[in-house]
Amino acid sequence: MPRDCLGNALSAAPPGTLQAVDDFVAGFLAYETRAERIVRAADEVEDCCIANVYAGFLWMLLEAPQAPAHAARYLAAAERTAPDATRREQLNVEVLRAWIADDVPRALAACARVTDEFPRDLVLLKLEQYFEFNEGDFPAMLRAALKVLEHNADVAYAHGMAAFAYEECHLLGEAERAARRALELERKEPWAQHALAHVMLTQGRIEEGARFLEDVAATWTELNSFMITHLWWHAALFDLSRGRFARALEIYDRHCWGVAKEYSQDQVGAVSLLARLEMAGVDVGRRWQDLADYLAARAEDTVQPFLTLQYLYGLARAERAEARTLLKAVRQRAGSAPPHTREVWRDVALPASEGLHAYTRRDYDHAWRELCRAMPRMIEAGGSHAQRDFFEQILLDAAIGSGRWAAAQQMLELRRAADPNGVPVNAALERVYAKLGLATLADEARGRVAAARARHPE
Repeated sequence: MPRDCLGNALSAAPPGTLQAVDDFVAGFLAYETRAERIVRAADEVEDCCIANVYAGFLWMLLEAPQAPAHAARYLAAAERTAPDATRREQLNVEVLRAWIADDVPRALAACARVTDEFPRDLVLLKLEQYFEFNEGDFPAMLRAALKVLEHNADVAYAHGMAAFAYEECHLLGEAERAARRALELERKEPWAQHALAHVMLTQGRIEEGARFLEDVAATWTELNSFMITHLWWHAALFDLSRGRFARALEIYDRHCWGVAKEYSQDQVGAVSLLARLEMAGVDVGRRWQDLADYLAARAEDTVQPFLTLQYLYGLARAERAEARTLLKAVRQRAGSAPPHTREVWRDVALPASEGLHAYTRRDYDHAWRELCRAMPRMIEAGGSHAQRDFFEQILLDAAIGSGRWAAAQQMLELRRAADPNGVPVNAALERVYAKLGLATLADEARGRVAAARARHPE
């Protein structure tokens, strides 16, 4: 019986298909483009159950309304061969079936059964974490990773998955140790690099984080568009903190926007980075209009709340009519979503959408009120805490725009605790303290901005 590169048994896989299966398994875990070869292999050899399942997974990861229709073809092929497949493969079929049906609880249950019985199936561990991540259940991500870690002590990607789960649980020491263990096993482990960048950003280790990413950037080869753009996105955040705004804008142009402009993750990364640049005072020119040309296809896309919110912001910021169409779609989704997501659409995504839309129209008072309704539960919409900080920054700017100076002061000082010398934070504090009549504190904030800029001239 053939086995994949992690030792999992396969019911059937000719040599060429086995190579494609291994490319998918290793490429999926490593965020490499070779994972995409599985689609052609599944098309050429329809009787390989796991190849068809993996091709279906790849389509679903497109995160687009049309993805289930494309994936359904591969599910049908996998189901035809499932009676003769291994139990692990049959459970993989069940995950795909439930995912296409938008029954995430059933998909998660199947993932858990796989990792219980077949702890070397790291594709299913990765998907289990993906589903939990999109619902903001980070302890569940950690529980899933730790359950199989001793069975995968030799696999860098297992440690990388544990590292990111630790980090999202704010267990930063454990996250750093797991990430560094992954990098000892495989220096080119982008998810572990990414987890370590998160740790350094969260702890305000801005200089160290920037140097770390600069050092490992040479390993960012053959990565898929999400991973390469997202690693550069993190590099840009370090540059924004240091006041290197021109460099951060250059990263946006050269590395964050332009790899796969039709892909969901590339789009939301571009939206959030461009918004951060603008809130820091950077003139972004006509970049919103270029971005919105691609976001226009998302005018009715409510696949995931976290993604939809950023599509909406980008469209509204570019003053596109599609923003109103998408806002209408969110209102409808809030009442029609499946039971397991209806509450997050109704109580989080809807007020957040209303607030973001109001913010782009400079109705800061309305934006503040709506966003305040959503923010305590924004974690349920998905995204990492670094990504969700986009919404925190919009709320902060709405506080400033609506003259809520005391609230802004509180928010900014909490941010400064994690980023003491950050240029955007201290520039905002200078303005806020001036409005509050605290001239000495405004002068101190201005001094921190000047010192940071002197250390990092453009």
